[in-house]
Amino acid sequence: MNVPKIVNDLVVTLIRFTRRLNPELRNLFDRLFQKPIESVAQFLINLSRKNENLGIAEENLLPNEAEITQQITQQMTEFLVKQYTGKIAERAGNTKTYGVVKGSFEVLPDLPDELKQGIFKESRTYPAWLRFSGPGPLVTHDLDDNGILSIGVKLMGVEGEKLIDDEKMTQDFTGISSPTFTTPNVIENLKLQQQVYNDTPAWYFLNPFDSHLLDAIMQGLYAKAHTSPLEVAYFSCVPYLYGEGKAIKYAIKPCTDEKTKIPHNPSYDYLREAMVKTLEQRDVCFDFMVQFQTNPHKMPIENASVIWPEKLSPYLKVAIIRIPAQKFDSPAQLKFARNLSFNPWHCIAEHRPLGNQSRARKYIYLETSKFRQRMNGEQRIEPTGDEDFNTEAVPASVAADAQPLNDSE
Repeated sequence: MNVPKIVNDLVVTLIRFTRRLNPELRNLFDRLFQKPIESVAQFLINLSRKNENLGIAEENLLPNEAEITQQITQQMTEFLVKQYTGKIAERAGNTKTYGVVKGSFEVLPDLPDELKQGIFKESRTYPAWLRFSGPGPLVTHDLDDNGILSIGVKLMGVEGEKLIDDEKMTQDFTGISSPTFTTPNVIENLKLQQQVYNDTPAWYFLNPFDSHLLDAIMQGLYAKAHTSPLEVAYFSCVPYLYGEGKAIKYAIKPCTDEKTKIPHNPSYDYLREAMVKTLEQRDVCFDFMVQFQTNPHKMPIENASVIWPEKLSPYLKVAIIRIPAQKFDSPAQLKFARNLSFNPWHCIAEHRPLGNQSRARKYIYLETSKFRQRMNGEQRIEPTGDEDFNTEAVPASVAADAQPLNDSE
């Protein structure tokens, strides 16, 4: 008897059933219980943590971190072979593309001096491409995924040496629609990737001999049937430098609380359709906000399961992302999405990623992207912001004879 598979299939069936209930029931649950349950889960997570006695923005390498990073990479590339041989290979994470849209990233004027760091030193507007996507690891009906959405923001025209050199003029920000990550560190992430390969990801959380129930609760509080990727708040989950000697997490939050309705009988791609409908009619904006680390223990660098308390450090708005009304769902633009690569190490030194999961991402994203694009015979390009998809022709930057670059995810 394959107990992990049985448990996983039961959980998947339950999730698919609950997603098709009246969304208002979930909204009522969130209003009444989300924050109280989150507080209890966070209390229990913090109760089991030891004080590492680190300073502000100080990192601490885990044992065998490099070896574990290589094992995760191997597990993810083996998953791509298993799932996509003979098909178009998608990303192993943040898999289903709802849309890649053109926007701008406007650094606010008159920021306080302590906020004038890196790209935020002066008021400036950067062109941006934004990718909205589903969690993966498979492309499926929007109601049947795990309910955590993701965003990738790529700024262009960013000067300065980058910490990964396959792109010269970009700065990337990535986030998911949960304030904590799926796993606390790379040690546990390797276990999850092994279960993903075995088609039993739920067993990672529910295995009674190695339970990750609290992380399952944290993810479950934010996993749901969403109205639209344009109406969701996204969180970095992991920290970054902000200038010299300071650490932050960031959040990307819709400027308004406006919500559309989930269709009565949602289609396979209803989230993309919701984006299309909105951007046919109006502009959209997000606030880009940062939260400073003020307590190294209560706001850890190396544990992505811990929410940094806002009572210790509130979020501060430093920029606004504007997405003008546009058409974005042409085949050429969707192809462009696969040529794009988002990596938090596409950054200047003032915004260096921190923590073990980010250190691992530098290698994992690079290698899995190379592998995926070799499977597809595709090239990754560095966008300029001048791409135009209003015609049927594929832009020159996406054409097969575009100048190839090294890859990252």
